[in-house]
Amino acid sequence: MSSLFSNKVVAVTGAGSGIGRAIALGLARDGATVHLADRDADGLTQTAELIRAEDGRAFTTELDVASELQVVGWIEQIGSTSGRLDAAFNNAGITGPAKRIEDYPLEDFQRVIAVNLQSVFLGMKYQIPLIKRNGGGSIVNTASIAALTGPGGMSAYAASKHGVQGLTRVVAMENAAHGIRVNAIAPGWTETPMVAANSQQNPAFAALAQNAIPAKRGGKPEEIAAAAIWLASDAASYVTGHMLTVDGGMTIGGFEL
Repeated sequence: MSSLFSNKVVAVTGAGSGIGRAIALGLARDGATVHLADRDADGLTQTAELIRAEDGRAFTTELDVASELQVVGWIEQIGSTSGRLDAAFNNAGITGPAKRIEDYPLEDFQRVIAVNLQSVFLGMKYQIPLIKRNGGGSIVNTASIAALTGPGGMSAYAASKHGVQGLTRVVAMENAAHGIRVNAIAPGWTETPMVAANSQQNPAFAALAQNAIPAKRGGKPEEIAAAAIWLASDAASYVTGHMLTVDGGMTIGGFEL
């Protein structure tokens, strides 16, 4: 087991599957005590079992990341259980339906914004005082290449992820002098349960997306997690306010000769 995060306490939302699970497992292997949150209780349990099977330390909390009351309770629980917070990964997210804007239901739009953007706002609002108490640390938010592009049919998702980038930059600016670095990752097409479900709903987008990746394959959750963990680590000590694209070249543009 590596010691990159030994004696560090880390929080991860959306830890029940996909990128969140891969981040949690990677952190535990690097020596962190990991506080996992997700609304999927079964997924959470599975992630915790995977961590404990490798002698890692994990705590789980069933959580609606869009609820201020629940987020406050979770951060207080981390404070009382572990006494500190060194890094946080605000990763939970949903895609929402694939519909043109004139057909997009307001309640779906509001739900996507609440889960993908309000959650990152709430996470940072309550994580920062606990991170500050210990003299600093880092936060990594999961944006998306949809923070750089305009995927048709995904107005709420793209708006929420552009918002995550904006929040990341503001909070990085506000906290750079306080020893807290704030960055984001922008995953491209990644082989996760959420993307698989979205592909079934929107097969044309799925086919186009995979064809549009210069690397000619989707990303693995572990590949996205590695980038996120690097951003949170001391190896990236002078990186803040940055959104790191991890997409196999999907957003390069241009064309192959």
